[in-house]
Amino acid sequence: MRERTKIEQAVEAVQSIEARLKDNIDLLELAESEDDRAVVVETEKAIDELQAFARRKRLESLLSGEADDNDAYLQVNAGAGGTEAQDWGEILGRMYTRWAEQHGYKISVIERSDGEEAGLKSCTLKIEGPQAYGWLKTETGVHRLVRISPFDANARRHTSFASIAVSPVIDDDIDIVVEDKDLRIDTYRSSGKGGQHVNTTDSAVRVTHIPSGIAVACQAGRSQHQNKAEAMRLLKAKLYEAELSRREEQAAKEHGEKTDIGWGHQIRSYVLQPYQMIKDLRTGVETSNAQAVLDGDLDSFLEASLAHGAGRK
Repeated sequence: MRERTKIEQAVEAVQSIEARLKDNIDLLELAESEDDRAVVVETEKAIDELQAFARRKRLESLLSGEADDNDAYLQVNAGAGGTEAQDWGEILGRMYTRWAEQHGYKISVIERSDGEEAGLKSCTLKIEGPQAYGWLKTETGVHRLVRISPFDANARRHTSFASIAVSPVIDDDIDIVVEDKDLRIDTYRSSGKGGQHVNTTDSAVRVTHIPSGIAVACQAGRSQHQNKAEAMRLLKAKLYEAELSRREEQAAKEHGEKTDIGWGHQIRSYVLQPYQMIKDLRTGVETSNAQAVLDGDLDSFLEASLAHGAGRK
């Protein structure tokens, strides 16, 4: 049913584009014959919008990876630098939340560790919606911020880093085997908002996969059982994503290509002072409207990175 719905939506999108294009061309020809400049301008604007819609649908057709249709886990980790870096982590978490809201995705907070003064040390979001992982997967990497720190009494310019990791939510038909002997499970008291029950019981769970060193945590549920189940789903998602990355790296080596996306690699720079410029270091896409991007306007970056990735295959 999921595959059928996807195909139906793709066919309907093409039919809609064809019908809207024909209607606008007919209207444009009529307006030009009657020298109705206002209608001509309005129709040309509609065609431009249709072109953007068609371009996005074309990019969606490139989301053909085996997990691209899945929901996504997005994890934010503040880098070294104390409060400044933790505030940058908070800003990034808000940016992706706004992007998800604008696209009608459902967002839930799986885990959050607050900073001592402001911001967050880490946060894991679950983003549910069509092709959430496909759109967000290229956001994995290091994001760099340059600005005048609001936490510096001397108003000096600071550079901060935060890393983003995106993993697909695993379908039930994908079997990821994890041995109990390979796990270390710790419980702790949830921090931050969540009500009296959450804050007074050791319901939060951290699961560490010893062979890989991958650690995940969950504190969203009211019970330790719920949090352990969600943490295991997140762990399996990270193990699955690691395997997908290994395959892509192997394929790139076989084709003599160098991979430039992954942990420890800077992918985007956000400069807020002395000028405003956000630039993707992989695709070269840049904008001076920094506030719009931080408010969730990420589509131009996501589309470019998706097309860039497709061009390398």
